[in-house]
Amino acid sequence: MSKKGKVLVAMSGGIDSTVTALMLHDQGYEVVGITMKTWDYASSGSSKKETGCCNLDSFNDARMAAVQHGFPHFILDIRDEFGDAVIENFVEEYLAGRTPNPCVMCNTHIKWRALLKRADAMDCEFIATGHYAKIGQHDNGRYFVSKAVDDLKDQSYVLWGLQQDLLSRTLLPLGPYHKTEIRQMALDYGYPELAKKSESYEICFVPDNDYRGFLKSKVPGLEQQVAGGLFIDKDGRVLGKHKGYPFYTIGQRKGLDIALGHPVYVTGIDPEKNTVTLGEEADLNQPEAMVSKLNWMKYEGVPDATEAITKIRYKDRGTHSLLYNIDTGIRVRFMGEAKGIAPGQSAVFYEGDDVIGGGIIMRSPVPAFSGS
Repeated sequence: MSKKGKVLVAMSGGIDSTVTALMLHDQGYEVVGITMKTWDYASSGSSKKETGCCNLDSFNDARMAAVQHGFPHFILDIRDEFGDAVIENFVEEYLAGRTPNPCVMCNTHIKWRALLKRADAMDCEFIATGHYAKIGQHDNGRYFVSKAVDDLKDQSYVLWGLQQDLLSRTLLPLGPYHKTEIRQMALDYGYPELAKKSESYEICFVPDNDYRGFLKSKVPGLEQQVAGGLFIDKDGRVLGKHKGYPFYTIGQRKGLDIALGHPVYVTGIDPEKNTVTLGEEADLNQPEAMVSKLNWMKYEGVPDATEAITKIRYKDRGTHSLLYNIDTGIRVRFMGEAKGIAPGQSAVFYEGDDVIGGGIIMRSPVPAFSGS
């Protein structure tokens, strides 16, 4: 038994997870590699070749690295678990007029739980992934995620849903490094093909990046059911007809197929009425948002008027805000411009580089603010 302990490492076959496993192996951990099959493209009706984390080449790359460095590797089929939670949620959210974030759902409810379950079965003290983020522990004993050193690669936003039992056993070795350093490590380990390997930012189960086509394949007759709804402005005036509310997202400008003589953006979606509201770019700015389904990290909760930087999307730089407790979660009062707040997306609260917690942005109208 290694003095450092035994760690189950999620290996996708890509550069980040491979270097993670090899780094921990060199540091003296007893490493066990595991590759999770979450999806196959045949079930999506796509003719595109599988890429990313769910193809045979990636499985072989992960296994080869493990064999070459003398630690075991397993393949775990979690397609049923993944489909039930992630894909059904993805479809349901769009049908409810919201914009889901499947990566958050997958991390929170599937990958980490699946890893921990198998780690327990293999007597592994730790689990590890190739995410760019750090894990810290506050004086109060609670664990939390912090931003990675590499701002361009930081993935703390998608990890807000991890609960304390998961965080306490998770290792994220890449947090202190820049991507360029990880590429050099791959070269040093003798994997030049990994150092050059392109990265996919597509949703893994939407291989052609066409979520509208995916929805149509999953809900037969959807296109006919929602066609003919109305584009309206913020005053309710009819501007034209659209193709169906699930096929639009907040902030969308391209692909609206409507000519009004000036640029317009999707500013609202009403699934009950099958209407899509269009407005100017300035109409995307919102002073407040309601956030529910909370997961607290650094603290068990926060008092009213807690200052935080709130990120409302993955690439968002964040907006200074005040957090207020309400019956359904947290009301976020933005002190700067928060553009394109999309219900269904995650709102993540930061104190400096540390994640305080996060939740899901709600579609419900926000009542008049009564705080100070």
